[in-house]
Amino acid sequence: MDLEAQIQLLINNAPNDGVTPHLVAAIAPLLVAIAQKLRHTQYYILQDSEGSWVLTTLRNRANPGIEKRVVYAFPTIQDVSLISPAGLDPHMSGKITPVTHILFQLVALEPVDSIVFLETPGKTTHTFELRRADFQKRMYKQLKSQRSPKPIPPDIA
Repeated sequence: MDLEAQIQLLINNAPNDGVTPHLVAAIAPLLVAIAQKLRHTQYYILQDSEGSWVLTTLRNRANPGIEKRVVYAFPTIQDVSLISPAGLDPHMSGKITPVTHILFQLVALEPVDSIVFLETPGKTTHTFELRRADFQKRMYKQLKSQRSPKPIPPDIA
């Protein structure tokens, strides 16, 4: 599925709350720009039996007090076992997910610090990490650039 079709699917499936479809449309250029830097249009995300994405906590070897929580995005289902023994757990499954949907989920994934995209099947050496904080900054900048200043009504006084 191409990126434009993925965006349209996101908009079509967004809650009809008067906000979310407009938010998706507003940040669509950002989602597409990031997705175009990646090698794949869809990735496997490891999920538990309830459908929640599996988080992996990484600790800094030199400073064990520093840690971050990541979600891995795998190019093939076989790659899940390269990183996570959870991939062998029968209560876990890899679900294929369009890349723009993964990026959009990063907006709402509170405990996640980054999504790490494995780019080369069979290897863990070529990755693309998208930090949530960086993504949010870019998203707010995108939204701010699209907001047109409201004209002051002539009868304001």
